[in-house]
Amino acid sequence: MKKTLYLMRHGQTMFNVQKKIQGWCDSPLTELGIHQAQVAGEYFKNNHITFDHAYSSTSERCCDTLELITNMPYTRIKGIKEMFYGELEGESERLNCATPKECETYYLQFGGESSNTVRDRMLKTLTDIMEKDDHESVLAVSHSGACFNFLRAIQDPTEELKKGITNCCIFIYDYEDNHFSLREVIRHQF
Repeated sequence: MKKTLYLMRHGQTMFNVQKKIQGWCDSPLTELGIHQAQVAGEYFKNNHITFDHAYSSTSERCCDTLELITNMPYTRIKGIKEMFYGELEGESERLNCATPKECETYYLQFGGESSNTVRDRMLKTLTDIMEKDDHESVLAVSHSGACFNFLRAIQDPTEELKKGITNCCIFIYDYEDNHFSLREVIRHQF
């Protein structure tokens, strides 16, 4: 039986605007971030998309985004949190690694996670969620790095990375026979 996962990034935050590395540390949604979440909610409503279950990263920016999209109960889950950047949390984005290949191990030297660790935990967590019997249409609100690493577990992410993982973009995945496939990505213009 084919199921659908709507995996999306949270709305714009204060640290996004300030160009700060934001993994396990958190900052609030901006006015634009609130608007982006409301627009995503309208997208689901206008397309008559409903969810059996909703999940959020434990980060406040994701919970706030989800609560602006729907008033349904949801589960906070650590497995879809952003990468942990160690000592670089809250620092300038200019300290980030330069390429996805470099990011595989770059943050380990700062006490952070490898991108492969994030990829593996995202894949396991989302597979476990979608394998549940009553989970036909699921919303999960996560982060750009986590969404990217999940996508690279499924397919070559190069084309989607070129287009960007914008705030509140929605990755729509089909899930069948223990396998995810990307159907489309919805990016709203703000």
